[in-house]
Amino acid sequence: MLRTKVGKLVSSLALAGVLLSSVLVNQADAGLANGSKFLGNIIAGSVPPSYGTYWNQVTPENSTKWESVEGSRNNMNWSQADTAYNYARSNGFPFKFHTLVWGAQEPGWVKGLSAADQKAEVTQWIKAAGQRYPNAAFVDVVNEPLHQKPSYRNAIGGDGSTGWDWVIWSFQQARQAFPNAKLHINDYGIINDPSLADQYVNIINQLKSRGLIDGIGIQCHHFSMDNVSVNTMNTVLNKLSATGLPIYVSELDITGDDNTQLARYKEKFPVLWQNPSVKGVTLWGYIQGLLNHPVVGSLRFGHLSFQAMDSVDLQVTVNIPLDTPTIERMRKLLSAVNR
Repeated sequence: MLRTKVGKLVSSLALAGVLLSSVLVNQADAGLANGSKFLGNIIAGSVPPSYGTYWNQVTPENSTKWESVEGSRNNMNWSQADTAYNYARSNGFPFKFHTLVWGAQEPGWVKGLSAADQKAEVTQWIKAAGQRYPNAAFVDVVNEPLHQKPSYRNAIGGDGSTGWDWVIWSFQQARQAFPNAKLHINDYGIINDPSLADQYVNIINQLKSRGLIDGIGIQCHHFSMDNVSVNTMNTVLNKLSATGLPIYVSELDITGDDNTQLARYKEKFPVLWQNPSVKGVTLWGYIQGLLNHPVVGSLRFGHLSFQAMDSVDLQVTVNIPLDTPTIERMRKLLSAVNR
């Protein structure tokens, strides 16, 4: 969703404890332990050296968006996207292509084309992406249909009889181009708005009835997450779960000063992770200063020193029992911070 700037790793053991202990709080639901769920993050231009220590799923931040690949017509630059894809493949991590059809970060040149040329270009774009990344595990086919409709939507069906013909067309093309991938829809503002969730479910059910969709993406950015109640979160998750499709938290970040952010993660991350319909969570950044928002970096957590902490201290900090492998992972994180 956001463009990248160079930044510096500033994270804390406390927040890592919230994330990792939520993952391992119940061995029956221990996603990273048994592979039933993933905990992923974004890759921008290059892969952070510590990436594989903490995350086991890859989403490119910007490099698989149409504008980033084909900013100049018929000139496709896949270099940064290849970096993320090849890293994921070499490490056995699921790779998500983000995204095919989106009104923001579409190439500027597409708006001036005729409808016929627009349709031909977006068709070519989807086919090229599928040929380039045939082993993508997931694809965000349409991003933010409720908020950022593409300028060329009338060329690919417009509203049509369903109200969402352009979305249906996009998924039909993606199914052909990515026959081995799970196809997702993705949008923001859902987790904190049951009414908007109902509109989202309407689109989802139209796709589901045609066999075109395999998963639901909910972004869960800070502007939706910081002040949402747990009750509202559960209401929305129940609405989405009723479709029978898996849910993926696709762009999670939560803000606040050190104490506020920690409290928010402790309260809200388990609601997402422990929901049985949620099959994966992707955080939108973990390096302080990497994103345009000054305090968004998902592990933006103070300059606290936890070197003296032992397992008892950690359990008190996050109020969840931690096992030895979890503590070792957090010690690696601390080591990276203190380099």
